[in-house]
Amino acid sequence: MSAPRTITRLLLGAGLVFTGTAHLTFARDDFVAQVPQWLPLATDFVVVASGIVEIALGLALLIGRYRVAVGWIVAAFFIAIFPGNIEQFVRGTDAFGLDTDLARGIRLLFQPLLVLAALWSTGAWAAWRARRRGPDDRDQTPA
Repeated sequence: MSAPRTITRLLLGAGLVFTGTAHLTFARDDFVAQVPQWLPLATDFVVVASGIVEIALGLALLIGRYRVAVGWIVAAFFIAIFPGNIEQFVRGTDAFGLDTDLARGIRLLFQPLLVLAALWSTGAWAAWRARRRGPDDRDQTPA
């Protein structure tokens, strides 16, 4: 793993641990604002469960074992929570200092970057591409 990938993975991991802790403590109300109204689960359960999952995923990124699998799981998690960000935008809910539609809209643009960062920093994307190329294609580089 290159230093930029490792640093990105560690930053993502620390960010997830911090955010997961925030779910359970000081930012709970802000996270409640993001739970989609259509979700058929108790709002508090969603906030607590997603906080616990974020802490676990963050620790997995920090530990660095099973990087490829963890990368795919973290990317899927970032995709799974995206509807909450959309919900905050659509409802115009102020949370996390996002108090305008522009700020909430800009935030939506960063979610795909988190997905890409998870896949890149863990080598998940490279592993998928290598598997897709197959063993015969790996050794054939253009001159």
